[in-house]
Amino acid sequence: MACGAAAIQAANALTARWGSTHAGGTGTVFSAAGVWPLLALLAAGAHGPARAELADAVGLRPEDAATAAREFLARVGAIRGVHAATGLWTRRTLPLRPEWSAALPPGTHGVLTSDPATDRKALDAWASEHTGGLIEAMPVAADADTELILAAAQAVRTEWVKPFWVSSRHPESGPWADRRLTTLRRSTALLDEVAVAETAHGPLTVLKVLGDTGVDVHLLLGEEQLTAGQVMTGGIDVLAGRCPVVPGDRLVRGAVGPGLTVQEVRSNTQEPRLDVTTVPFDLGAEHDLLASARLFGLATASERASGHFDGISPAPLAIASARQAARATFGELGFRSGTVTAVAMYAGSVPPPPPYLVRRIEATFDRPFGFLAVHRTSRLVLTAGWVAEPAPRAG
Repeated sequence: MACGAAAIQAANALTARWGSTHAGGTGTVFSAAGVWPLLALLAAGAHGPARAELADAVGLRPEDAATAAREFLARVGAIRGVHAATGLWTRRTLPLRPEWSAALPPGTHGVLTSDPATDRKALDAWASEHTGGLIEAMPVAADADTELILAAAQAVRTEWVKPFWVSSRHPESGPWADRRLTTLRRSTALLDEVAVAETAHGPLTVLKVLGDTGVDVHLLLGEEQLTAGQVMTGGIDVLAGRCPVVPGDRLVRGAVGPGLTVQEVRSNTQEPRLDVTTVPFDLGAEHDLLASARLFGLATASERASGHFDGISPAPLAIASARQAARATFGELGFRSGTVTAVAMYAGSVPPPPPYLVRRIEATFDRPFGFLAVHRTSRLVLTAGWVAEPAPRAG
């Protein structure tokens, strides 16, 4: 099921802007699709300069934002293999504008008890329940001054249509050279699963690993000198159709893209072959959204000198903290990711030659690369990240 085109474009644009800030020295995982609906709900309830800044980050008019957020959350939750949830907790004494709270999904509203230990237990249980245990704790805390917490959780699970098998490899060059890596390998006759795109920063190899729920993972490999941000931004541009793309079945012979070679080989069958080598990864990250407050439209909204959300409550409210916890795993059988984003507010051998000559493409991801988990139909990016280091070798 596809979301509205404007909301998808806006959420993917936030993915690109967020990804562009990552230099690539460390691995990371994040979900703009987990942040965007919260920002939209905040934009709908904000006033003054905070309203304009949030609307700019969301990419929609504030008066359209609440409806778009509710539709976005419902449609994402309806994607096979994806679970999405929204939570709102307020102090009993905080009045809410009914027109704002009505835009939230049913059954969303809970109460803060003012006992930090009790509230922490309930919030952590909610985060774990709605991410299948991938995120065990709410990324923001409720203390004695907390008036409101607004949170979104997302869990993605897909199994590969064609699984990998586990092997090992010694890269000959690059940052992982001379290390014995656990690798994932597989072969397929579907050459169009790989392509080379010409992005603003140079060629980008894009490999689609197809999932059985309609959620695929796109692996992105650029030239070694590119930053993680440039690679991930290039991947979003490819997804949006802004770059020329040459699919695998139309590539010429030779080294045609980063980590990609094409040759003609002898074979006992007439089928072409795409051989893929990559690495498993298990990434976790926590993001302080206020550290990049302008990116998320939260600069004014986090100033406690006055209130900024008259559309949420007549009581003055300001953002006290805004954080995301994220986790993603990629293995031989499938992909899983979970994110919880939360905003807290305070007041203020040599046989005979085979008979056939066929095309063989080798795609090798044995140095840092990016990834996007993408809903195939709507092209919404659910999770994105950068693999700076492969998962540790077992044993």
